[in-house]
Order: sequence, then C-alpha cells, then structure tokens
Amino acid sequence: MALFQQGYCFVAGVDEAGRGCLAGPVVAAAVILPLPLDGEGLARFAGVRDSKQLTPQARDSLYDTIMQHAVAVAVGTGAVELIDSQNILQATKHAMCEAIARLSPPPQALLLDAVRLPTVPLPQRSIIKGDALCLSIAAASIIAKVTRDRLMLALHEQYPLYGFSQHKGYGTEQHLAALKQHGPCPIHRRSFSPVREQFGLFPES
Repeated sequence: MALFQQGYCFVAGVDEAGRGCLAGPVVAAAVILPLPLDGEGLARFAGVRDSKQLTPQARDSLYDTIMQHAVAVAVGTGAVELIDSQNILQATKHAMCEAIARLSPPPQALLLDAVRLPTVPLPQRSIIKGDALCLSIAAASIIAKVTRDRLMLALHEQYPLYGFSQHKGYGTEQHLAALKQHGPCPIHRRSFSPVREQFGLFPES
C-alpha cells in the first residue's frame, strides 16, 4: 500500500518455489494485483496467504482466482543446469527476473520475499517473511508453487522411479531411498547434498 500511495499503480509481488528441493527447477512468479485493494477486492482474494500454509486443494482454487482477477501474472524458471553451474540463489534470481520481464503491463515497482534484484532497475522492497505479510507476494508464492508442482507431476511421467508426484523433489525419506537405489536422474541437482555426497559429484575444492 505504501508504494501505491507513492503513485505506483502496477506493483508486482515476487516469490519462488523449490529452492530447497533435490530435483527439478526453481520456479518464480510475479503477480500484479489491482490497487487499491479494499472492500470487494480484498474479499475476492480472501484466503490468499503463504502457499506453505495451504492445502493443495486450496492452492489450486486460489491459483484460479489469482489468474482470473490479477492485473498480470507471469512465471520464470531456473533450470537444474543453471543451479548446478552457478548456485541456487543465482538461479532463483534468474527465474525472478524472467518472470518480471514477462509481465504485461510491466511493473513499476517490486515487492520481494527477502531478496533484492540489483540488475532490475525498478524500486524494490525486500520484506522478510514477505509471503506471510504481503498479499501480492503471497499470491506469487501460490502461483509459483502450483506451477512447479504441476511441472513435477509431468516430470514424474518421465522419471516414475523417484516418486516426484508425491514429494515434488524435496528430500523426503521416500525420495532419498529411491535416489540411493536408482542413482540420480537428469533432473537431480548434482551440486546439492546429499546427491553430491552420495555419488561423489561436485567434490569440494
């Protein structure tokens, strides 16, 4: 709201999903909600909060609401190859920049969850726990999470031995057991422990 009061109409909330996974890309979303949000607008987005606090069914429903009523929504990805060749933070920033660049109309300012993007020449506010405190960041967290979960469901069809449809690439006991039994597949992050440690990949210099 402070940015709106400063005259910015198109303020994008930006967040990511999948930073802590052992497999698959990191996905970022950027969402511009209509401002000012009051009355009917707030009621329309009731229930939007940090995606981690929602059930899959609630996320899917809110995903549809956000896609229908937001001014603009876009997503970007940081591929496994980028994660391994650089690092997860740089891949996350790449995904965020990609999502921001795809917004139409383009944003005038950004609200980000505990990250800054020095290469993006826009006013920015980095908010600790932003997905819990800021509606547009929470909306972005939902879009990113649902988009990534659906991508991992598709990748499960390609690599059914690992259970991606269940854990979406996170390091669950099921995933670790499958990784130990079958070894890494092409979408595993070889720079991540325990993938690196278990298979002697990316040795420490």
